[in-house]
Amino acid sequence: MNPLNRRLFLGLLGATAATVTVAGCAGTGGDDTSGDASGGGGAGGDAGTITFWSNHPGDSKAVEEQLIANFSQENPDLTVNLVDGGKNYEEVAQKLNAALTGNDVPDVVVVSDVTWFNFALNDQLTPLDDLFAEAGVDTSSYVDALIGDYELEGKTYGLPFARSTPLFYYNKQVWDRAGLPDRGPESWDEFLDWAPRIQEAIGDGKHAIAMYDGSNYLDWTMQNMVWDEGGAFSRDWEATFTDPATIAGVEKLKRINDEGFLVVSADSITEFGSGLAACAMASTGSLRTAIENAQFDFGTAFLPGARANSSCPTGGAGLAIPAKISDERKINALKFIDSITSTQSTAIFAQATGYMPVRRNAREAEEIRDYLAETPQAGTAIDQLEFTRPQDNARVFVPNGGTRIGGGLDKVLAGQDVRQVMEELQTETQQIIDTQLTPKLG
Repeated sequence: MNPLNRRLFLGLLGATAATVTVAGCAGTGGDDTSGDASGGGGAGGDAGTITFWSNHPGDSKAVEEQLIANFSQENPDLTVNLVDGGKNYEEVAQKLNAALTGNDVPDVVVVSDVTWFNFALNDQLTPLDDLFAEAGVDTSSYVDALIGDYELEGKTYGLPFARSTPLFYYNKQVWDRAGLPDRGPESWDEFLDWAPRIQEAIGDGKHAIAMYDGSNYLDWTMQNMVWDEGGAFSRDWEATFTDPATIAGVEKLKRINDEGFLVVSADSITEFGSGLAACAMASTGSLRTAIENAQFDFGTAFLPGARANSSCPTGGAGLAIPAKISDERKINALKFIDSITSTQSTAIFAQATGYMPVRRNAREAEEIRDYLAETPQAGTAIDQLEFTRPQDNARVFVPNGGTRIGGGLDKVLAGQDVRQVMEELQTETQQIIDTQLTPKLG
């Protein structure tokens, strides 16, 4: 059984819109001006106030406020209360989990590719399908591959907002010194062929490539390397960490590390932008940071093997509505989500942050045309969407799956035996699937 019905490709919707009150809560600080210390509105709270919990992905608080202001011009009878829900997706999920034991819950909440599923599985998020018509929402214009990421057993539990794929960033100056063509490697084998020349060109004390560490989404990007070998962390609800092809993918990571080509950190774009790594696997959402920090000409490319094997994972976050609020609040919340992810809004958001537009026809918006003309690197993520695939259930749907896999990959990079680490992941993951998920999924 595969709970995700993933689709494929990239369009328009009308905006609807509220008055802005910005509140600070746990995570990013600020002064609480909401009059509600929890930042919530209560399960049966004021339908005229839309409380929006966000971690402001890609340092997007200012552009979120701009989109809320646009919404308010068209909906003067609605007030939007923007709350700092945490410094990352996990903190927002923890805050929501705690709030669900009471009544102070938001109307709209940021949910990541990893965090939404458990809430949906436990009937804590609203299935949106029956509300689309009443709220005037046409979902046909969303990128199919992105909206499909929030489907469980035929129901839609979120809409895409700050969406990304990993990209391959490369320093064109280093590439030129190494005598390489102006493109990314077409496979990891080609990268390994290039790596000694890249390492020599970047110089002592630096590295050929930077990646996230296991505590910061190496488990996300590593799906590309594992899929490229024909492996997977899981196939549907069967864990496949001990599949020889999966082990081969992790062994390739270990080889890149053991030969001295790799540096890992909390944010690989930092090493890249500072010139300490010649290339990096990093999120689309890191593009703005790279543009601001890199003092050299750089390019972006598809992930190695993505074009040949459709081995690029999507990621990032969407917006969801808690199930326990009133129906009137749900309709207003959905109108707000529709507005801040409309064609115009997603174009503005993409330009400000580097995340991908979530509507198919956003490429036609003036903001995106100008943005792509000035920043051609941004077009790579949109073009790569054709070569994405759903993430493995073991990472995104098994509780703490990403954390567990990332910890295992850290162990491998620290020198532990690959097969032993994979066997531990296999046993623990399958046990959780069998005891915690299978009884609920049927």
